[in-house]
Amino acid sequence: MKFTVSQSALSDAIAVVMKGIAPSSTLPILSGVLVRAADGVLEFQTSNYTISIRHRIAARVDEEGQVVIPCKMLSNICKTLPDAPVSFDVAEHQVSITCERSTFRLNTLDAGDFPEFPTFALERSVELPANILSEMVSRVWRVTSTDKNRPVLNGVYMTVENNTIRLVATDSYRLAVCDTQVETSTLEGSFELNVPADAFNDALAITGGQGSILIGSTDTQVVFVAGNTTYVARRIEGTYPNYKALLPAACATTVKIDVAALNSALKRVSTVAQANSAVKFDISAETGTMVLSAISNDQDAATATVEVEAEGVSGVIAFNYHYIFGCLNVLSHEKEITLELQSYNQAGVFKSYDKINYLYLVMPVRI
Repeated sequence: MKFTVSQSALSDAIAVVMKGIAPSSTLPILSGVLVRAADGVLEFQTSNYTISIRHRIAARVDEEGQVVIPCKMLSNICKTLPDAPVSFDVAEHQVSITCERSTFRLNTLDAGDFPEFPTFALERSVELPANILSEMVSRVWRVTSTDKNRPVLNGVYMTVENNTIRLVATDSYRLAVCDTQVETSTLEGSFELNVPADAFNDALAITGGQGSILIGSTDTQVVFVAGNTTYVARRIEGTYPNYKALLPAACATTVKIDVAALNSALKRVSTVAQANSAVKFDISAETGTMVLSAISNDQDAATATVEVEAEGVSGVIAFNYHYIFGCLNVLSHEKEITLELQSYNQAGVFKSYDKINYLYLVMPVRI
């Protein structure tokens, strides 16, 4: 097996499939990347039995074949090479890698032991703009639960209907919903799928440079296809909870807040709230202010005042400041956010309206 490929294309390909490497496995084969060379094309595959990734690039193939090479070592080598042709020569369980005046020799693994790439026949699929979907996923995927006993909450619930994409995520303490309008004329009816959060984020991270991405499903799989990359993950079974029932039907207090001002104030106040994560939000509609305050277990205290536009009932509510940062961090480019409260002992709902609409519901904590 012999082939030559550009360093830049090789480095990019390895970066794509690295997401499929098992972080810790007793099976050495899962730490490798399967490289298959044929008909002027290099195919790279990785798998950890939960996800599988395949990526193809053009190359000069002198002798066809396939081999499994330790992926992290190959990645480290690629990063040190100059932007020049890289030649591979495989013989007797070893591969010789040459680039200009540098040569490496690595032991290889048997390609016959590598897991076969999953076959699939999509039951339903939809093609969406990759850049918009990537932005939406970045806003919600961290809100999913990590509790393996509730796998249905480990995913991002996606619906596509009437030219609207909506993503929903929750961990029972908070809920994130974002939606936007896109052209989906190729979709007949509606599309819904509960996508594993990590897989959703990783798939968009490695395919976000493409113009569009195809997302489809089978009985057991979620499939992403963009350009020369295919990403297959296990599908989450079960019915997603009725998140709409959590949304308040009305609100007694509405507060318009400058995102940058709230973020700065919360950073200052949270310095004394490391062990006690509760931060009070004292809202005054009369003075147009919101005072943030926190007290540590050692009775250290901090306050910060933010000017706001408040309408309705004044009062005090407390939130876990980590959860509020979770909202503000994904809205760093937004100017304003609105907080709606039905009462001061019920969930607070943060809203932002732009090209991508965003809703973030967070449960209060006792004070």
